[in-house]
Amino acid sequence: MTETIINLDAVNPIEFFGVNNGKLDILKKRFPLLKILSRGTQLKLSGSPEQVDTAREKIDLIVQYLQRNGHMSSNYFEQILGGDDAETVDNFIERNPNDVLVFGPNGKTVRARTANQKRMVQEGEKNDIVFAIGPAGTGKTYTAVALAVRALKNKMVKKIILTRPAVEAGESLGFLPGDLKEKIDPYLRPLYDALDDMIPADKLGYYMSTRVIEIAPLAYMRGRTLDNAFIILDEAQNATDLQIKMFLTRIGANAKAIITGDMTQVDLPKNQRSGLEKAVRILRNIDGIAHIELDEEDVVRHRLVKAIIKAYDRDHKDNPPPEYTPGNWKGNRHNKFDERPQSEG
Repeated sequence: MTETIINLDAVNPIEFFGVNNGKLDILKKRFPLLKILSRGTQLKLSGSPEQVDTAREKIDLIVQYLQRNGHMSSNYFEQILGGDDAETVDNFIERNPNDVLVFGPNGKTVRARTANQKRMVQEGEKNDIVFAIGPAGTGKTYTAVALAVRALKNKMVKKIILTRPAVEAGESLGFLPGDLKEKIDPYLRPLYDALDDMIPADKLGYYMSTRVIEIAPLAYMRGRTLDNAFIILDEAQNATDLQIKMFLTRIGANAKAIITGDMTQVDLPKNQRSGLEKAVRILRNIDGIAHIELDEEDVVRHRLVKAIIKAYDRDHKDNPPPEYTPGNWKGNRHNKFDERPQSEG
């Protein structure tokens, strides 16, 4: 039996323990074999030497994060405690202050945290077009928006244009009331959420009203030439071949574009094929276009998201869909571009 006392004087105890000791409860669930007691700014751990050492290591990382950032969400707290290896945990404790992409409201820092997110930043700096492909929760959209906001703040571009196809995710929403903005806003909400994390509300409102930042469905890009802009096409797996081509040919002088997508979540009708796989395939060897593939190791949402993605990947391998062929984007049924779409009936 080993006992150790950890002093938390260097951080705000409310940030460490959480409201109503919510984070302390997470710590206790993560280490059920330890006896964990808190008193004031002290934390007492009692148990086997191995468990105590592991818990102390994770707690030290949390303290480092809080010293650097001042705040940690319960989700981050849980992910650090649940990290299975040093690299996974270390993604939360950046050593280089130059890695910060954007300082958001209330001093929040936005930065790439995983190896592939960092590659996405590096390739975005060197190339004018970047394809970022990967499953849900890997930070594709968030990192892309952070790069766009940084470019705007550094006066590298004059505007940000965020777009995505207005496609329902496997369900019919029927008639939506309201004007055009109110009809399309639900489809674009993830982009608004990312911007809210990076730009103060009053300034974001000003940027939106003056069209310095523009959010619009993909169909509204036709016929435009986008100069001096940072353009993001999100959820590109739900764009058709012609829509992807239309988008890519909108890019004008002094413009950058990032295209994000997840080929395992295509929501197009059965008689339509996603244009993203074809675009990635035929544009792979063009100078100035980079390709980043993110995977479950880049997941930065709840720790269970990584396990969910792995479970679905295993199921795709064990029970492939009828049209599955190796390397065909894990069996997605809409990605055979060597055939013309078949009409129903």
